[in-house]
Amino acid sequence: MTDSPSGASDFIRDIVRADTAQGVYGGRVQTRFPPEPNGYLHIGHLKAITVDFGVAEDFDGTTVLRLDDTNPDAEDAEYVESIVDDIEWLGFHPVSVCHASDYFGELYDWAELLVGQGLAYVDDQDAETMSATRGSFGVPGVDSPFRERSPEENLDLLRRMRAGEFPDGSRVLRAKIDMAHENMQMRDPVMYRIRHAHHHNTGDAWPIYPTYDWAHGQSDAIEGTTHSLCTLEFESHRPLYEWFLNQLPLTSAAPKQREFARLELTHTITSKRRLRKLVEEGVVDGWDDPRMPTLRGLRRRGYPATALRAFCDAIGITKTNSRKAIEELESYVRRDLDRSSRRRMAVLHPLKLVLTNWPTDEAGDPVVEYFDLANNPKDPDDGTRPVAFSGQLWIEAEDFAEVPPPKYFRLSPGREVRLRGAYFVTATDVVKDLDGRVVQVNATYDPATRGGDSPDGRKVKSTMHWVSAPHAWDATVNLYDRLFTTDVPGAETGEPLDDLNPASREALRGAKLEAALADVSPGEVLQFERLGYFAADPELPGLFHRTVGLRDEWAAVQKRG
Repeated sequence: MTDSPSGASDFIRDIVRADTAQGVYGGRVQTRFPPEPNGYLHIGHLKAITVDFGVAEDFDGTTVLRLDDTNPDAEDAEYVESIVDDIEWLGFHPVSVCHASDYFGELYDWAELLVGQGLAYVDDQDAETMSATRGSFGVPGVDSPFRERSPEENLDLLRRMRAGEFPDGSRVLRAKIDMAHENMQMRDPVMYRIRHAHHHNTGDAWPIYPTYDWAHGQSDAIEGTTHSLCTLEFESHRPLYEWFLNQLPLTSAAPKQREFARLELTHTITSKRRLRKLVEEGVVDGWDDPRMPTLRGLRRRGYPATALRAFCDAIGITKTNSRKAIEELESYVRRDLDRSSRRRMAVLHPLKLVLTNWPTDEAGDPVVEYFDLANNPKDPDDGTRPVAFSGQLWIEAEDFAEVPPPKYFRLSPGREVRLRGAYFVTATDVVKDLDGRVVQVNATYDPATRGGDSPDGRKVKSTMHWVSAPHAWDATVNLYDRLFTTDVPGAETGEPLDDLNPASREALRGAKLEAALADVSPGEVLQFERLGYFAADPELPGLFHRTVGLRDEWAAVQKRG
């Protein structure tokens, strides 16, 4: 086919469209997503995932998930499992899951081929010397004194490296290209390093490991990748990608690397090294801490996979790096949850409200009534649930003011308000503790306003949520602020961790929740009326995380900008 069914158009899809029209790959489209399993996937990976899988899907193609595991010191099976799971959670399904290490044998055979052709050599210089003699932009590098070794000597040394004869760092295999090349990537790049380290997939079979540049394009070719889509930092690597492939006896058209802008968000970092530091130093509770920009963290916080994908689709594929406002992402999350989430009532800062004229039964116990409230006003098919109402209630502390400020329309002495779906009530007096703090508000209710409307047509200016005190259950609710205080963490000091927000989480213990919330499913996201969207922790019952608030902060950002 020569067009994308989704109708999406961008420069990447234009390239794929032209290649399929010309039959470059026999009309076949195959992409790959190649994360390094040295940490958990984060929001920056999300863009690459949606591009790799989305482009392939648009042209009836396939995507391979390849774990780029060429660095045994930093990689772990834990990360492999998390990556596979996160991609499935996003709703993408790779045609296969493999490892760069699956191809170590073929990569090594090709390395011997280049050595035999005089296109690669073993260098005995240490890393510091190689770096010092590499030159700089406009300044050519210096040839290694080992550059003119014969193919026979290089092949012997490479095989001895492969056999584990030499210690770590004593030798490397380098491509023999041009130490004066204007592209620094082409100045005799390293292909293999000696590293006697246990590998999560190959065990102790290999004492040498390929570099990213040597493994990348060749793995693409082995798998049958047609379009190798990378972020812009790999643009300078493209000539080397193509040079390696041009030297090899490929049996089909070489894959084509093209680059696009990565995803960056305000108040966010995507450096795995720094994210790992946050975990290791206990700044956060783990890779899945809801404040983390990892997919695990966003998932635990309640971000829907559909909202993340919709956001990436909306911002599109460009050639220029930019930083998106995190409020824009949150607007997609809020919009998605508004349609899908059930409504419940919860009181985060409880204050007792007692209805002094509430009736009692023959035994003298307060009468309990039930109101049927909609589970989701946006989805009538979601039905209703019964909510208990009694003469003792919890309301938000901020919903009462003994001395109300100007334009305060919530509960205060003598003022009538509506309790959501229940009755009109009027505050009469308060009870205070020894420090003079209000601990209870007394009020009367109007029985004629059952359901929240007055038969005489009188209006009130405020509707408040509530929870019946005898039926409430306690929970802990975590509220979150930005993990970093500045739009661009580290912009002033050069170290993003200098801008950490010490007040990024507030744990509210003793929040009062309506009875229906006791049966919430792990991970389910609900709207706490008037408060925002909250996710039930997937592992810890009685713990909720605020996903996003109700206010559309992105609209305010657009208005300011």
